[in-house]
Amino acid sequence: MSENNGREWQLLEKVALASIDEQRKARRWGIVFKLLTFTYLVVILIMVTSGDKHGGKATESSADHVAIVELKGEIADGADANADDLIGSLTDAFEAKNSKAVVLRVNSPGGSPVQSAYVYDAIRQLRDKYPNKKFYAVITDIGASGAYYIASAADQIYVSPASLVGSIGVIMPNFGVQGLTQKLGIEDRTMTAGEHKAIMNPMAPITAEEKAHVQKMLNTIHQQFITAVKQGRGQRLKEDPQIFSGLFWTGQQAVELGLADGFGSVKTINKLAGTDEQVDYTQGKNPMDNLIRKLGASMGETIAAKLDLGNRLEVR
Repeated sequence: MSENNGREWQLLEKVALASIDEQRKARRWGIVFKLLTFTYLVVILIMVTSGDKHGGKATESSADHVAIVELKGEIADGADANADDLIGSLTDAFEAKNSKAVVLRVNSPGGSPVQSAYVYDAIRQLRDKYPNKKFYAVITDIGASGAYYIASAADQIYVSPASLVGSIGVIMPNFGVQGLTQKLGIEDRTMTAGEHKAIMNPMAPITAEEKAHVQKMLNTIHQQFITAVKQGRGQRLKEDPQIFSGLFWTGQQAVELGLADGFGSVKTINKLAGTDEQVDYTQGKNPMDNLIRKLGASMGETIAAKLDLGNRLEVR
């Protein structure tokens, strides 16, 4: 009997020791995970606090250099190519003491006419403030519509022969689905206060009066676009009404029409400025913004954009 009791105590002792050992291991792993989490948070904090407004790119140089600002993608508020960031980048580039010239490197199909106009006006003001510092636009793959609107503020525009340039026009996409909704038995119960508050409602027909109103608005914005391009390009533009018809052109055709000044790249500007140095002044997103975006914080905005039937105004 005592022998059995001894075995039971030994077994209980082993179980207790094993339990204590497991607890120790769990505590050790807990400490490890806590340290990893702490390290991760410290790294994120360092990225956020030390990441400058230029996204970590070098923005200062004691040597003479060509200052570069990137205009890439759709021009829109909240997009990478937005007026606030572009104007801030261009301002820094012009203000830099050792920047001998400023280059806007363009690869964009256009976008918001308001954002484009903001940047265009800012460039004109910067050129007036720094008259001895040349401003160039270099169009790579595409510089169309709102992107060309901005580029036309440059002293000179350089393209590749195969670049797509122009598309000087305004578009407001809209669809009418009232016939489809009737077939599906969907009733439009939209309620408004204001005779034209539901203008461009895709589930209702557009009246002649409303259509004329929208067309007048588009024509007004188009004329603002045309005026800006003529102001920027001056006598270099050829007398061809098709230039402002919304058509786009190859880089070679753009040079022939006076929409561009010649073929070249940023290296071309280096030669003109007499320096091989280049410094990128493009303002980038804060690292935390990128992290949040990756984690899906903008999911709601994305879904809304996907569901939008679209009355967004664009210079395209």
